[in-house]
Amino acid sequence: MNFQEVTVVSPAADSHLASAYGRLLALLAESPIVDVFLDHVVRVATEVVSPAVACGLTMRRDDGAFTVASSHELAAHADEIQYGADEGPCLEALRRERLVEVVDLREDGRWRRYREHALRLGIVSSLSLPMTVDHETIGALNLYATEPAAFTETARRHALAFTGQATAALTVILRQADQAVLHQQLTDAMASRSIIDQALGVLMGQQRCTAKDAFALLRKASQHRNRKLRQVAAEIVRQVTGEAPQPAPEFVSRRQS
Repeated sequence: MNFQEVTVVSPAADSHLASAYGRLLALLAESPIVDVFLDHVVRVATEVVSPAVACGLTMRRDDGAFTVASSHELAAHADEIQYGADEGPCLEALRRERLVEVVDLREDGRWRRYREHALRLGIVSSLSLPMTVDHETIGALNLYATEPAAFTETARRHALAFTGQATAALTVILRQADQAVLHQQLTDAMASRSIIDQALGVLMGQQRCTAKDAFALLRKASQHRNRKLRQVAAEIVRQVTGEAPQPAPEFVSRRQS
C-alpha cells in the first residue's frame, strides 16, 4: 500500500488535506511510535473534517473493541457507550467493514441502546470509517458532530481521503514495529545460543565428551531442574568463570549493514 493508491481527493485541492498529509508524513519520519501517531491522527482529523467536534479511534481487541485515542472526552464517552451496549455506528463500521453515517440521531431508529445515551451527550450526527491494514479491518475512525446532517459530501470525501492516508501511514508504522520485534527476537536468540555454546565448551572440557553428548547433559540438567536451557547454561559458565556469560554481538540484518 502507498499514499497514492488510497488518495480519494487530490491534496492540492484542499489546503487542510495537504497540510494534514504533510504532518502525518513528518510524524512518521520523526517519531514512528504507534500511540503517539494515533493521538496525532484523531486531533488532525477534526481539523480536516471541520464539522466534527470530536474524533475517536476504535481498535479491535480479541472479540471486542477499545478506544486507543480520542481528541475530546465527547468521543471517548460516545465510544464507551457503544462498547457497553455492544452496538453503534463505530462497531458497525468495524464489523461490516464499511462507512457508517448518522445524519440525525434523533430520527435514527438503529442502535436504540446507544442512541439514548449519545443524544444526552449532545451527539446528533456522526461518521465512522473502517481502517484496513493488509486486507484486515483493524479499527474505525469515528467523527462526531453536535448538529444534524453535519457531514456534507465534501466532508465525507475529506474524511475518506484522510482515513486512507492515516491507514497507509499506520500500515508503515505497524510493519516497522513488526520488524523491530523480529530484530529483538533474533538478537535474543543469538544471545541464548552464545550462552549455550559457552556452557557446551565447559562441559566438553570437563567431561571430555563430544558437543552432542555435552548438549544431552545440558538438556537433562534443564529438565531435571525444570529451568530453561539458557538459565542452566548461564549457571554453568558462572560457576567456572565467576562471571556472567558474555552476550553475543547484537544481530545486524542485511538492511542495517
